[in-house]
Amino acid sequence: MKYLIQIYTGEAASAWEGLSEDQKDAVSREYFAIREAPGVTAGEQLQEASTATTVRVQDGRTLTTDGPFAETKEALGGYYLLEAADLDAAIELASRVPAARMGGAVEVRPVVEH
Repeated sequence: MKYLIQIYTGEAASAWEGLSEDQKDAVSREYFAIREAPGVTAGEQLQEASTATTVRVQDGRTLTTDGPFAETKEALGGYYLLEAADLDAAIELASRVPAARMGGAVEVRPVVEH
């Protein structure tokens, strides 16, 4: 089954600023290691939520709004796409995401397969 691992930065973004260069390098290596883990088929860091554009279509017109869909403390900061045997395996990988222990959150969501 495929799972989307969504990384919400929350307080992790401010925690990052307090890390030494060696600590930042170690955290970055953890993210790269997850990207190379068996079953991970994609993964990227996203630019800050303020760079987002929200698109809606109303009465046949395309409307755009600068910024994320909703104001929130926890912005989507990145993702991994994982092929795993079950939810427990997906949770195990998600628990390795540094943001989960640095004040952020990681959401694991099954992908609908057609």
